[in-house]
Amino acid sequence: MFKLLSKIFATPKELHENGVLGMNARNYKFISKCNKRSLYPLVDNKVITKTLAQEHEINTPKLIGIIEYQHEAKNILDIIGDYKEFVIKPAQGSGGRGILVVTEHNKEIFTTASGRKITYNEVYQHISNILSGLYSLGGRYDNVVIEELVHFSSIFNNFSYQGVPDVRIIVYKGFPAMTMMRLATKMSGGRANLHQGAVGVGLDISTGKALNAVLKDKPVTIHPDTNANLMDLAVPLWREHLDIGSKAYDMTGLGYIGADIVLDKDKGPMMLELNARPGLAIQIANGIGLQKVLKNIDKHYPKNLNAKERVDFVLNGGKF
Repeated sequence: MFKLLSKIFATPKELHENGVLGMNARNYKFISKCNKRSLYPLVDNKVITKTLAQEHEINTPKLIGIIEYQHEAKNILDIIGDYKEFVIKPAQGSGGRGILVVTEHNKEIFTTASGRKITYNEVYQHISNILSGLYSLGGRYDNVVIEELVHFSSIFNNFSYQGVPDVRIIVYKGFPAMTMMRLATKMSGGRANLHQGAVGVGLDISTGKALNAVLKDKPVTIHPDTNANLMDLAVPLWREHLDIGSKAYDMTGLGYIGADIVLDKDKGPMMLELNARPGLAIQIANGIGLQKVLKNIDKHYPKNLNAKERVDFVLNGGKF
């Protein structure tokens, strides 16, 4: 299966027979049927998502402040107050675009996660660009979210280059269906986005241990920058990761969703964001067709379970 998904010229018949989910099928069979468009703002707007997460007791980085209008951009220093490190992001951004991570500053010079020094005026301009819709879905005017910086667990130090690694969970009708960890590389600029060159590691849904790994859709076993053996990767507090994904379904009412989770060294697993249109590269990372997994959930998984019971069922290999 893994060899098939990595083939450049795999035929549609081969892909279909192995349960590979394509974009058209994803959009028609799952997104359009499971996700009411009226519910999209619950995940497209990070301010709304954070508010809901707090109501549902889902761990998420603390909100420091929000900037809604251009004239408020000049208040950035007042908003961050004593915070020396923080993250600036668009409320309606996608694909990691427009996220600025600041690790220290003296109110005039700001240091980013990559060690680059930028001026106050550059931070101001970045905020202005977010507000104008440069990074938002559809180019719409946006809000700026400023939140606490996550201090990721040292257990992943050898597995990621500079950036924060995260776990992506595809949740279907409340059940965690497929998972992977995304690891930043020098190529990806420290970002955990596969299309930018991050490593994707498929994880066993029951254990959180590595199954396969890919870089630019090609199989790998060693991280290109840290030389870590990717097959040694195992995510601790795995139950807590799956709990967040399962609760995200109850929180939003969206039946097909991607949950992105990071592991903070002090606060444990934290939900970064949710996605109502999660990508399909997770299949390549796992070497498994997603459509086959989703059909199995439809046919054999019980209905009317709460979040805890759904995770129990998944951890027990899909049976009671």
